[in-house]
Amino acid sequence: MRRALELAARSLTHATPNPRVGCVIARDGRILGEGFTQPPGFNHAEIEALLDARRNGHDLHGATAYVSLEPCSHFGRTPPCVTALIEARLARVVAAIEDPNPQVAGRGLEALRAGGVDVRCGLLTAEAAEMNVGFFSRMTRGRPWVRLKIAASLDGRTALHSGASQWITSEAARADGHAWRARACAILTGIGTVAADNPQMNVRLVPTSRQPLKVVVDSRLDVDPQARLFDGSPVVVACAIDDAPRSARLREMGAEVVVLPNSEGKVDLPALLKELARRGINELHAEAGFKLNGSLVREGCVDELLVYMAPVLLGEATGMVHLPALSDLAQAQRLQFREVTQVGEDVRILARWGTN
Repeated sequence: MRRALELAARSLTHATPNPRVGCVIARDGRILGEGFTQPPGFNHAEIEALLDARRNGHDLHGATAYVSLEPCSHFGRTPPCVTALIEARLARVVAAIEDPNPQVAGRGLEALRAGGVDVRCGLLTAEAAEMNVGFFSRMTRGRPWVRLKIAASLDGRTALHSGASQWITSEAARADGHAWRARACAILTGIGTVAADNPQMNVRLVPTSRQPLKVVVDSRLDVDPQARLFDGSPVVVACAIDDAPRSARLREMGAEVVVLPNSEGKVDLPALLKELARRGINELHAEAGFKLNGSLVREGCVDELLVYMAPVLLGEATGMVHLPALSDLAQAQRLQFREVTQVGEDVRILARWGTN
């Protein structure tokens, strides 16, 4: 199963909106075939493993398939994997965890049992859930898993008051940040960052087989249609007003405008997350300014902080997240460090709220 999870990681950047799955078929301690999820519309991990075994001339009768997620039992872009596993006359299928997709949700395991296959489920479950943290979030909560990335100094500053912020962290940290962008289904930023930095909002510093969707939070549709992010790739601009002329200019640049106002005349961020989930977004990577960072945190939209801290001190400057002042330390939001790793000259911190 550990090998199946290693294989699942190979689909980290291209599986979306499908889950990342790996499959190993073995018999008598010998691996017969391996596979992992291919891009949407192509083979799932189980089919790839079956094909790999057959290319190697193996008879699969009586073998065991180890799959990092319950095999699908429904027709989507591809036929159900359970049918292929049954027809291969496997003796046993071991799944790490049940698929939370309501179209599957245990039906795949039941179909295998009905087909005469010995089924086990619940091996390396936590690791399997972590591999598909975004997919599980979309299926169980109706929203993507949101990772907020911040590059800061050791004293928690992200930019000078002049707006200068490039570059606080090292080249190694920036490349590592692009690797996290690559695994996300979409990258989100705000109009403030677009106006100040004119970012491309894409993956450039690491190889990738596809670019994430770009999402801009822009309440009043102030974004410049000539901004660098409009490079022909898909862009969603979330706003709070229905301004036909401005919307038309953005649509001419290939963007889609989505009107999602809240009661304060700003973009309804929780509603935006639901809209992105509807579009199949599993993981959302946010890189924004401290004001939008604060709004995302205050409205409960962030699941995980990805913070790169450089060994520099900036003094009086812009902070990481704009939050209201507290009157008591008991009101502080408590997070848990999941990982602390040195990347080049900097330190990468992965932290989550206690409920995640």
